[in-house]
Amino acid sequence: MAAKKPTRRASPKLIERACEINRVLSLAHPDAHCALHHRTPFELLAATILSAQCTDERVNLVAPALFARFSNATEMAAAELDELEELVRTTGFFRNKASNLKGMAVVLVENHGGEVPRTMEELTALPGVGRKTANVVLGNCFGVPGLTIDTHMQRVTKRLGLTKNDTPEKIEQDLMRLLPPEEWTLFSHRIIFHGRRICDARKPKCDICPVAALCDYYAKSQSSKTKRTAGKE
Repeated sequence: MAAKKPTRRASPKLIERACEINRVLSLAHPDAHCALHHRTPFELLAATILSAQCTDERVNLVAPALFARFSNATEMAAAELDELEELVRTTGFFRNKASNLKGMAVVLVENHGGEVPRTMEELTALPGVGRKTANVVLGNCFGVPGLTIDTHMQRVTKRLGLTKNDTPEKIEQDLMRLLPPEEWTLFSHRIIFHGRRICDARKPKCDICPVAALCDYYAKSQSSKTKRTAGKE
């Protein structure tokens, strides 16, 4: 099963602000969705493994040839590592990723009849699969709510003031306290889209950000500007 929602609640004001941020982002990014192209849970699982420290765009370029050659767990489990490595070379860390893909497929065949399991515990027992990957698959393929804590989620939610933590596990727990489970998967997509389009790591576009009024980072930057201006007078 997916992680249980924490029993300790956040402050009502923070919950209200998180829900308003989610509402505004739903209007700003109505097209938010899983950016990894896939036709089956197996393809999404494999693509998400490949997406570690790699852009979704690059994975989408590599995936068609990979899945044309190995379309299911049985075929990938029988793959030669050298061939897998060559097919995923441009995604970076290709040896580890190829090994994880093959290992994942072997476990699916041996323990799950070649099918992708539907629980967090079973998914995270697969080679190369952590909570982030498991939540991607659960939320997008099986309708099980989950928060995908990638680099965009870490950066944007911290800037917004929805978490003060740095580790994915603690950030996930913080966000679970703020939003109803039925919003977790879409909230993840919205934040990720926002991080790619507006809240850039190096130069966030605060002047056009629809949630700037709700953002701690923006409030602090405006306060700093005011102090600098006052100091010049």
